[in-house]
Amino acid sequence: MPDPAGTPRSFDAAPIEVAPALPRPALPGTVIVRASEDEWLDAVAADLVLHAKNCVRTFGDFHLALSGGKTPEPLYRRLMYDPLCRDFPWKRTHLWVVDERRVPMDDDRCNFKMIHETVVAHSDIPKDQVHPIRALEPDADDLYEAELRESLAWREKGHDRLDFVLLGMGSDGHTASLFPRSPALDARGRLVVINDGPAVTPPDRVTMTFDLINAARFVAVLVSGPSKRDTIARVVRHTDPVHDLPILGVRPVGGELRWYLDLAACPT
Repeated sequence: MPDPAGTPRSFDAAPIEVAPALPRPALPGTVIVRASEDEWLDAVAADLVLHAKNCVRTFGDFHLALSGGKTPEPLYRRLMYDPLCRDFPWKRTHLWVVDERRVPMDDDRCNFKMIHETVVAHSDIPKDQVHPIRALEPDADDLYEAELRESLAWREKGHDRLDFVLLGMGSDGHTASLFPRSPALDARGRLVVINDGPAVTPPDRVTMTFDLINAARFVAVLVSGPSKRDTIARVVRHTDPVHDLPILGVRPVGGELRWYLDLAACPT
């Protein structure tokens, strides 16, 4: 499919930036807006494939953290069937889960269940490079943090971090399972924590922390639909504290933050 400027569709280079006619909210980091779902998915997939191949060339592997939810699911399907994604280096990829509900793995609310059904089951990623969160274990956070540290320790110091973290954003401004006024927002020195209490939408969660997310080489935030428009406007105003609007806590240190918005999510 050609892009709006008429250039043939290709993932050999980073996608062309926002067309001048589209709104571009003043969000922190880089902002990409696309008018249609196909163009929106193309933009995300192009960056993901390019970044994965670059990391494999540089480090020998690629550490990818995926979120659950309805927003990224079409992207995961696109990665499986789009011809331009066929050379995604799944055999060199370690797949992590950004956050998980404390439910059984066969529960429809389980993020990994959807990720497994759409990605793992249809790719050639080695089983030992797939890292679900064992969320029902009493020390699920400690176990996952130890697994992350052990896997990333094979890299040189300074490169021992996630390469690509894919996030969504709720209409309340939460990302991962970092809900407004929830205890995990104050976690320091930890990569993964259990987030529980009255501020957390049940069931309790196991989630990556800001420390881990912000250490990543590339953080992508996917936002779509009119229900997110007011929240994007709040992010633009930047007057809320992080405890009220957790997405503001996503500020990569030494990495890139890139927003992918469809037109419906853009404030007028």
